[in-house]
Amino acid sequence: MNDLTREELLNILEKMVCGQLRAVRSLRRVGPRPERRSRKGKSNISIVEDILKAHSGPLHINEILQKVAQRYSKKLNRESLVSALTKKVLDEQTFCRVARNTFDLRERQGGPR
Repeated sequence: MNDLTREELLNILEKMVCGQLRAVRSLRRVGPRPERRSRKGKSNISIVEDILKAHSGPLHINEILQKVAQRYSKKLNRESLVSALTKKVLDEQTFCRVARNTFDLRERQGGPR
């Protein structure tokens, strides 16, 4: 077996001490970790809800997409958005459909929220 050089022994000791220091520091952080702020912005559905609240009546999906692009500088996928809104309509949540691909807030149409 080869003898360790002085440098190799010092490297081993340094790694060992660093590991021990990490372990001690992690024990100090046993309490609850601070919550991280979410980097996500608003969901597409909440953006559409904001757009409809700002407008006085129902909007066609093309108008919704146009207003989202103007107000939020965000391009949403038309088919995905229609699908998500349709699910909310079928669940009788937040939105209602007043015509083909035309949506409004349920509360404005006399339905319960």
